[in-house]
Amino acid sequence: MEIKDNELLRQFEIISDTGLVSIEYSIQERKLFLTKFCSKNNEDEELHNEFIKSVLEIAQERKLKVVPTHAKFISFFRKNRKFQEMLPPGIKI
Repeated sequence: MEIKDNELLRQFEIISDTGLVSIEYSIQERKLFLTKFCSKNNEDEELHNEFIKSVLEIAQERKLKVVPTHAKFISFFRKNRKFQEMLPPGIKI
């Protein structure tokens, strides 16, 4: 899976068989705020989870804490406890 970091639009993007899938973000004070998940025609939950995992790995490489603000990301963090350490202090999900 090839992820493009479109810094101009502030989103991570992948091209799937059914079109563009993107995650909009904002970076403030060494924190990556995941603000929106855009997937117009693609309902492949497995692809979505792999995409989110890949974005979290990028955040880990950049030594950023992650703040999920969209319901899809919050449910992902609840299902995948191993990523809880990426949350900043004081945020519990």
